[in-house]
Amino acid sequence: MTTDVLKRLLMFVILGLVQVLVCNHIHLLGYATPLLYVYFVITFRRNYPKWAILLWSFSLGLSIDAFSNTPGLAAGSMTLLAVVQPYLLEAFVPRDCADDLESSMSALGFTKFSLLTALCVFLYTFVFFTLEVFNFFNWQQWLLCIGGSTVLTIVLVLVLENVRHR
Repeated sequence: MTTDVLKRLLMFVILGLVQVLVCNHIHLLGYATPLLYVYFVITFRRNYPKWAILLWSFSLGLSIDAFSNTPGLAAGSMTLLAVVQPYLLEAFVPRDCADDLESSMSALGFTKFSLLTALCVFLYTFVFFTLEVFNFFNWQQWLLCIGGSTVLTIVLVLVLENVRHR
């Protein structure tokens, strides 16, 4: 096993445990729940094999679903995010940079990494809460859940990224 796979596995376990044991029990104002495990997908390097991103993301989503009683919501949303992440990353990376550029605040800069994080988190929360509700009769609550969870998750991901690279 390479060190990259071991680092990914450690990150997988830590983010999964933090989500299941801590973040799932946080509901600010009844709407905002941090979905910190999205950070796992955001941090994949440029030109990482797409099949590996899909496999890692689906596995993390499935494990979150198993312990959170959300059958298929996280797995489906994480898989969609895994499909889109390489293309979003390409939009923020200059063409003349290294092929194995890591998706981090130090490599991309604060602004680009923040925008990438915001797009990924918004896409994830939009799909997650749309699948969870599966109707639009109470659309105000749906929008509050998406907005609150997106903002809270973005803040936590930026804090985690800042702490991780110090």
